[in-house]
Amino acid sequence: MYWEKAGRENTAATVRLALEKAEERAIRYIVVASNTGETARLFRSGDQKIVCVTHHTGFRAPGENEMEPAVRRELTENGFAVLTTTHLFANVERAVTKQFGGLNIGGIISGALRMFGQGMKVCCEISAMALDAGLIPYGEDVIAVGGSGRGADTAVIIRPAHANDFFATEIKEIICKPGSIR
Repeated sequence: MYWEKAGRENTAATVRLALEKAEERAIRYIVVASNTGETARLFRSGDQKIVCVTHHTGFRAPGENEMEPAVRRELTENGFAVLTTTHLFANVERAVTKQFGGLNIGGIISGALRMFGQGMKVCCEISAMALDAGLIPYGEDVIAVGGSGRGADTAVIIRPAHANDFFATEIKEIICKPGSIR
């Protein structure tokens, strides 16, 4: 499915397609980018294990976490795993690039994946992060859901690899994404 344009207006349909595909393919894990919990909450109806990956603390402002403690508690009480950690492509290399200039390998990888849309970059990143955190099993297809800003507009079946072997990641199927990324 290709959405006419990127954005949060595709969220409900993206979630529905992801859940349908998970049922159809007997996929046990869904990894979803959700900084506030709004998108993650839409997955309550599924039988899969849901891993919610947030922005790292300090992403918007030093020391601040975008997800309210009550929302995090609600998600975990409903069986979600919530992962808040340094982003795979925005690690300490970004600090070096900001301070001294030059190339940032994670930034190059991000830029290449963004040619398929911001959501595709997010899907690849969060699935590796969840794998590295031990929240999804190694060697198993999962569904990853991401978006362009708030909400979700991209879902893929992916077999992620650990960060130290990232290029072994396999994007098995694009469930949905924006047809135009600009």
